[in-house]
Amino acid sequence: MHPREIAQHEPARRTTNRRIKAATGPRTRALALLLGAMLGTFGLVNAHAQGTASTAQPYPSRALHLVNVYPPGGASDVVARYIAQKLSDGLGQPVIVDNRAGAGGAIGNDYVAKQTPDGYTILLVTGAYPVQAAMVKTLPFDPLRDIAMVSMLTQYPFVINVLPSAPYRTLPEFIAFARSNPGKLNYSSAGIGSVHHLSGELFNALAGTDIGHIPFRGGAAPMTELLAGRVDVLFEAMTLSLPYIQAGKLRAVAVTSRERSPALPDTPVAEQSLPGYVVTSFLGIGTTAGTPAPIIERLNREIRTILATPEAARRFVELGGEPQASSPAQMHDLVAAETAKWRKVIDTRRIERQ
Repeated sequence: MHPREIAQHEPARRTTNRRIKAATGPRTRALALLLGAMLGTFGLVNAHAQGTASTAQPYPSRALHLVNVYPPGGASDVVARYIAQKLSDGLGQPVIVDNRAGAGGAIGNDYVAKQTPDGYTILLVTGAYPVQAAMVKTLPFDPLRDIAMVSMLTQYPFVINVLPSAPYRTLPEFIAFARSNPGKLNYSSAGIGSVHHLSGELFNALAGTDIGHIPFRGGAAPMTELLAGRVDVLFEAMTLSLPYIQAGKLRAVAVTSRERSPALPDTPVAEQSLPGYVVTSFLGIGTTAGTPAPIIERLNREIRTILATPEAARRFVELGGEPQASSPAQMHDLVAAETAKWRKVIDTRRIERQ
């Protein structure tokens, strides 16, 4: 104890000693000695607690890192950098975007899962996250236990894209053509086990069609193949489809959300013609499991504040979605439900897990 702190507790000690001397009998003297010891201990504990409280730093007291599991330049990176800037404004600390691409996102996801749970490393969670959880046999982390969900950012549908010159102009016409020409149509994807691949297989299962799958290794190849006429259909996210649709290079026969998209208000939803066919992707924020609840709540509040602004609404609509905040529990439930959904598709279509 510091000499000043000792001096602060000296009067209590002296008073106790006087009482000890005035007391008669061994039992009374023993009780008085015990009381003196308790007063001294309380003083030490109280001084330590005050010292600890004075040195505790509020969150955040330094820069945060926002991990994006994809390379710079893509749609997810645009969102990551926008959210990072707005979070930095609200938190009063820099938020640095850290692109950790590779292994379909597993490298970046695993990196965040293994960080200190202090809220200084956060993750841009994408719609590919539950697909990977369903498709990969063994991951170095548990997708539902090792990442704590913070909040959704946005949900956006996929679009069923065909060429303007195709003989089918609507989804019912496309389904009828595919059923009458089994094995003659193809769709491209970003790879086996990608959201695009599983979206196509879910379509085949529900429509009773046999549209072939041509996988590529990510990148722009799936869209390039459709634009060149070498495949017949592409199940692609709104964020990537919209510019080509607006330019007249593709025709959207349906969006895969439950309701029409503000970005394509004249395009019908697929579920009207194909009950049960709903495919949405999403972006959200997560962090390392075990992060204290007050820190997760602080991040959640900041995200809700960001998404409530007209600027955020405009930015996300331009990307084909809408701002959509959530509680941590709601986001966790969505990821769990999407994981179960894609596992069912994989099992039903007998797709080999990687």
